[in-house]
Amino acid sequence: MALLAVCYVPLMLVPGAPAMTALSALAGVFLAPSLACAFVIVDRHAPRGTVTEAFSWLVTTFTVGASLGTAAAGPVVEWGGTASGFAVPALAGAAALLVLLATVRVMVPPPDSGIVAGSSENDRNGTVEPGFTAGHQA
Repeated sequence: MALLAVCYVPLMLVPGAPAMTALSALAGVFLAPSLACAFVIVDRHAPRGTVTEAFSWLVTTFTVGASLGTAAAGPVVEWGGTASGFAVPALAGAAALLVLLATVRVMVPPPDSGIVAGSSENDRNGTVEPGFTAGHQA
């Protein structure tokens, strides 16, 4: 998450299209692991039988966050220019990092997270959900 936030800072220099493309790609490299870790954390902490619902809430928060970020970036660009617009995702990434650092003790996997039982994550129909609890650590 720190690298994702840091990679937005050079974009504030608006170095031109080729460099912006490369810098955006570099920032994007750290987006996928951040998202994957978010799903792993939700999978580990969702109550039994609620993983699918928990994932839908996570996707909803991504959508709301993207909408709020876009809504914030528009006026910031109008007020301060393109360079200031790139400060919005950098600040959002820094805020996300601060939240992670503040909640690191809560994010520790539950003691039984390494054990996968066939009935550990069942939906209301009794079918096993495919999840990230195969004992692999992110």
